[in-house]
Amino acid sequence: MISFEKALDIVLSSARPVGTERVDLTDAANRVLADDVKADMDMPPFNKSAMDGYACRRADLAATLTVVETIPAGFTPTKQIGPDQCAKIMTGGVVPQGANCVVMKEYVETPADSTIRFVGKETADNICRRGEDIKVGDIVLYKGTLLKPQHIAVLASIGYTRPKVSKIPKVGIVATGSELVDPASKPQPSQIRNSNSAQLAAQARSLGADVTDYGIALDTEDGIDDMLKEAIAHNDVVIVSGGVSVGDFDLVPGVLRDNGIKLLFESVAVKPGKPSVFGVSEKVYCFGLPGNPMSTFVQFEILIKPFLYKLMGHDYKYHDVRMPLEATVRRKKTDRKVWFPVVLTAGGAVKLIEYHGSAHISSLNCADGLISVDVGVAEVEKGTNVAVRLI
Repeated sequence: MISFEKALDIVLSSARPVGTERVDLTDAANRVLADDVKADMDMPPFNKSAMDGYACRRADLAATLTVVETIPAGFTPTKQIGPDQCAKIMTGGVVPQGANCVVMKEYVETPADSTIRFVGKETADNICRRGEDIKVGDIVLYKGTLLKPQHIAVLASIGYTRPKVSKIPKVGIVATGSELVDPASKPQPSQIRNSNSAQLAAQARSLGADVTDYGIALDTEDGIDDMLKEAIAHNDVVIVSGGVSVGDFDLVPGVLRDNGIKLLFESVAVKPGKPSVFGVSEKVYCFGLPGNPMSTFVQFEILIKPFLYKLMGHDYKYHDVRMPLEATVRRKKTDRKVWFPVVLTAGGAVKLIEYHGSAHISSLNCADGLISVDVGVAEVEKGTNVAVRLI
């Protein structure tokens, strides 16, 4: 049994890039950039008015100014501002030559047609200078960036309409267990519905993975072998739930070996999810997870999610917030790192959810996140600031 930290290190260090492709900007959200992106022009590309008002010379603010033209956004000024002159200008308009400030229209009077007088005490420049946000040649987004809507706007602003991104990994999902039936079926006595595959597929798809659900394999070597061969042949990553512990029918580790998968670990000091398995070949990565649904959910979140992002070239950063515990957390056995589902209270505290063990998937229905207690720690006192991993 290895530590969770060691297991995570093994998994991440095993990840190899899945390749790159170019996509339309409209399809780039939630993809990972495969190259640094540089600006092709200054932003803003000209001195731009930050206000609706009048562009003039600061030295003339005490004088009555003649309005020589009106400059809406998208219009190129035709006149240079000279002494005692100004131009009416709209937000986003090009500041004309000769002007070095824009006074807000709220601070002017119009004593006669085509003239204005500044009546404020002072004014900022109210000019967005050319290149103050981005200069041509600047790196605006770095390789490995997970593209969110704000990044799409940046790419659009510099005309980068076919970004180079990492390919999407293909993920195969296999459930094992003779007791399992499809979710659409009514279980007979001694049977349960297969919830793991739908859950794991949803988790993988939330990262953008191309997921195939191969269904349920019976607890026989032939049944597991047939399904694994199919999944291994057509995917970058295979995730198997069930059949990885030490019982008579836990056959998955052996079948993985028979299919050329080198197992790098078979037990992790973590709860839930101790009998988790990870192996590799030249073409595929395989995870074997315990059949209990809390185990599969938690292990995906803490182990597989960062791995899938790593395949796409993104170093995933967990979304943790630190808040105080509402009540003391105690446990008897301390040989494993343990994860608990929690809610965040209206009073700004962290509260454990009633949790009956690794089969209690419905405990996550109202969960805001997970907290962990490290190996060797038996008690975490009320009021202690703990890291909550949001889910």
